Amino acid sequence: MAKLWQGGAAAGGLAPEVEVFLSSLSIDTKLLDEDLQGSIAHAAMLGEQGILSEKDSLDIVGCLKAMREEAASGRLSPDPESEDIHSFIEAELTRRLGEAGKAVHAARSRNDQVATAFRLYVVKAFDRTETATLSAIEAILRLAEDHTESLMPGYTHLQRAQPITLAHHLLAWGAALERDASRFRDGRARADECPLGSGALAGSGLPIDREKTAAALGFARPSRNTMDAVADRDACVEYGSACASLMVHLSRACEDIALWASSEYGFVKVGDSASTGSSIMPQKRNPDPAELIRGKSARVFGNLQALLVLQKGLAYAYNRDLQEDKELFFDLEATTLASLKVFSALVGALEPRKEKMRKALDEGFLEATDVAEYLVLKGVPFRTAYQAAKALVQRCLAMGLRLGQLGAPDVVAESGVFAEAGVSWRELQAYLEPEACVARRNQTGGPAPARTREEIRRLRLAAGRRLDQLRSGSLDGRAK
Repeated sequence: MAKLWQGGAAAGGLAPEVEVFLSSLSIDTKLLDEDLQGSIAHAAMLGEQGILSEKDSLDIVGCLKAMREEAASGRLSPDPESEDIHSFIEAELTRRLGEAGKAVHAARSRNDQVATAFRLYVVKAFDRTETATLSAIEAILRLAEDHTESLMPGYTHLQRAQPITLAHHLLAWGAALERDASRFRDGRARADECPLGSGALAGSGLPIDREKTAAALGFARPSRNTMDAVADRDACVEYGSACASLMVHLSRACEDIALWASSEYGFVKVGDSASTGSSIMPQKRNPDPAELIRGKSARVFGNLQALLVLQKGLAYAYNRDLQEDKELFFDLEATTLASLKVFSALVGALEPRKEKMRKALDEGFLEATDVAEYLVLKGVPFRTAYQAAKALVQRCLAMGLRLGQLGAPDVVAESGVFAEAGVSWRELQAYLEPEACVARRNQTGGPAPARTREEIRRLRLAAGRRLDQLRSGSLDGRAK
């Protein structure tokens, strides 16, 4: 197939290895529908502006729409000899319409044609990934609502720290994913501009209407600078950055799951739908989805890094280097969406072991901070109260007891602060019960059951409302 840029018959051809190296058809075939959408809007505008005759414009638009239907049904396949998907569309138009098909490229370059098709795809990718992120939040909420009173240790430095609930820990994952969803939403808003009409870099001397084509394709606006429009890949980077942040959070949550599922923790069992066995050890069930999501995060980070390095030394405007952006982007999206879907299934397969989590509160003096806070309520300065609580922990260690097992004489003997403050040991023992420790932490964002139930309701309402908008297509007016 002749290239769009080739001269007459006397022009020399590319060496076969160079032709294969330059071809992007295997990658940008994914943009067939988006390129057809862009071409339909462009051809219609050319007719409305009088650049093409009404008949030619209608014929081209009709033919492109037919091609779009054929592509959707699998009846249109790109010619493997084509240089790229954009060349294929023009060649196919010319094959079907003759000379009229050659008119579609007026006032357009492959630079803005590619940028427009890719931008249409990128904006939809933002929506798809936000939808999957919100669905993962819903999976978290389904598990959390059953465990607002399931006590467990909270950890810092992988050391048992203070009593919390499983719901509170799960909602920490949800809070991070809610921020991630907002990053996709914000990035989409910045990406929502149309490069079409930018030409190679300087627009066109023909009387085109960029506002008309932008509106026809459902974009919020045309791009502000024609030179920037064909060079800009910020939307790809923003998408990749949002994916990288999301994958950090998924990876951390999966590390929690892998720890909880271990024999040493034993806080959860991962059901058969999301765990695998060993090829040699028949007793094993492994949380492989959690581990592989952790591994996939490295792939997403690498693709983001590649997108950044790809652009860092490029002079404005377009350079062929940018052909490499699509394969990186498509892999970013596929990896992230797959990870989100598997994460949702993994969370749904978790079977918490409430008794094991509750028993873990008996070791590590997780109520020690509450001893100090109890003394603060009795008028003792916090640092003094902290030292008194620490001395009490030391006595427990020496005697092999838990805080609640100490008697009143042990407490008084260890520190005069307790006697001076008029502490009732019976009252303090009740104060130190894990349920009481959690219930007192009822400030905004705290682990108290009332607060976690409140947060579950808020997050479910916010995620559900946004999902309804995304699934109804009310945020996306692009040509269907």
